[in-house]
Amino acid sequence: MTGTRTRPRRRPRATRTRLLLLVGATLVVVCGATALTTALFQRAYVMGEFDGRVVNAAERSLGGAALHPSSSTYLGFLRNDGNPSGTLAARLSGEGKVLSAAVVTQDAPPRDLDPAQRAALTGLHADGSRHTRILPGLGAYRVTVLRSGDVQVLTGLPTADVENMLRHLVLVEAAVAATGLAVACCVCAVVVRRQLRPLGRVAATAAEVARAPLGPGDALTRVPVHDTDPDSEAGQVGAALNHLLERVRHSEESVRDGEERVRRGEEQVRRGEERMRRFLADASHELRTPLASIAGYAELVNRGTGVVDPVLAWRRVSTESARMTALVEDLLLLARLDESNPLQAVRVDLAPLVAEAVWEARSADSGHDWQLELPLDQAAMAAGDALLLRRAVAALLSNARTHTPVGTRIVTSVAPSDDHCAISVRDDGPGIPPTLLPTVFERFTRADTSRSRADASAGGSGLGLSLALAITEAHGGRVTVHSAPGRTEFTIRLPRATEPGAESGSDADVRTAALPLGLRGQLVK
Repeated sequence: MTGTRTRPRRRPRATRTRLLLLVGATLVVVCGATALTTALFQRAYVMGEFDGRVVNAAERSLGGAALHPSSSTYLGFLRNDGNPSGTLAARLSGEGKVLSAAVVTQDAPPRDLDPAQRAALTGLHADGSRHTRILPGLGAYRVTVLRSGDVQVLTGLPTADVENMLRHLVLVEAAVAATGLAVACCVCAVVVRRQLRPLGRVAATAAEVARAPLGPGDALTRVPVHDTDPDSEAGQVGAALNHLLERVRHSEESVRDGEERVRRGEEQVRRGEERMRRFLADASHELRTPLASIAGYAELVNRGTGVVDPVLAWRRVSTESARMTALVEDLLLLARLDESNPLQAVRVDLAPLVAEAVWEARSADSGHDWQLELPLDQAAMAAGDALLLRRAVAALLSNARTHTPVGTRIVTSVAPSDDHCAISVRDDGPGIPPTLLPTVFERFTRADTSRSRADASAGGSGLGLSLALAITEAHGGRVTVHSAPGRTEFTIRLPRATEPGAESGSDADVRTAALPLGLRGQLVK
């Protein structure tokens, strides 16, 4: 127990030590770099100023020497009051040899340089640059050579005063930097200790939770509220620990919820398998019925008993064959749409498309009151496959025609808006039974006799609404239905197409056929 109690205390101390070392090292590097940069800058600046003084002294010396061009050893200009103590000057030959050299001394005439000192100045030329030379007995000098005609003069100033000044500046800066570094380290130590106190309390809480039993109904220790401030890192850690403890408290409920989700998933899989079996059974039944009819008429014709007219038999065989072909094509289209393959989308004008579909429905069945409502102020443009969209509209019209009695009014409308276009097919028939409404878009779903017409053979295979739903969803739209006795309305909503040129395809691909002549003045309201 003693070891487990001391462990969470040592970790914050080690963290503080490492953090303080890191901060101290950073401050040392920053202060050192700052001091070095400042010293180098000051040295460059002071030496630049000093080089300017050397050049000025050299210009004065060259002016004095130019007054006596015939004397190659004249250094009388050093006696002027403008030359400070320590200034040296030398007359040079064209090859850079020192002809004469002297240095200004305080309260005494200029003193000639000895051979060793002259040798230190040999080899300099009037190239405009400044040089540093160490003269025995005189120290370091900053010298330059100027030339005017045949007169060459070397002039130099001692650097001892400048070096001493720079040395004192470096010492002062080092003292100031050391003092500032010590103060900064102390402040950082105090701040780090204060900032890590909440983290130590959070660590103690975590250690207590780790030792506590995790059983049902056991209460877990939480981090105090004042240690969960989201504006600090330690507070964020405390809040995260409390959140973790809350999730641990609800872990058992989460497990139960997961088991429930697994059970519902298995139930969905079971229902999906059941729908698949029912779909296969319905498809087999739909295909077996026309096949049985075709086989029966073929057998009667083959017997040649005269029971059935061969022409009538052939017509029935053709009818059943066409019915079976349509069923197979619908199933293949549904399978292709289920694969979610991308469509060849172009901009489609829905108004003429819907008008043509209504015209064909009216031509197939004139017993209903067909009406059409189209927008006159703006175009209803959608992006998609025109043939598939027309088939979806035809499926809704066929459903309304098949499951409503003669004389029912069927109104088809197109209504564009800012973001979508709506195609509605409504009728005033008996409506869809409430028990059938939730499954009306499922495949092989058929209405009961209350909505069917008297001629049951005119009904379809139960795939029309499924096709309409699949085609609409493949275009990114949706289909809705609202039904009550006396009013049933199916609505297709498609995303509105962008401006011309935003979709791929040339102008020849745009379906903008005019309204059929038979609809003008008859169907448009």
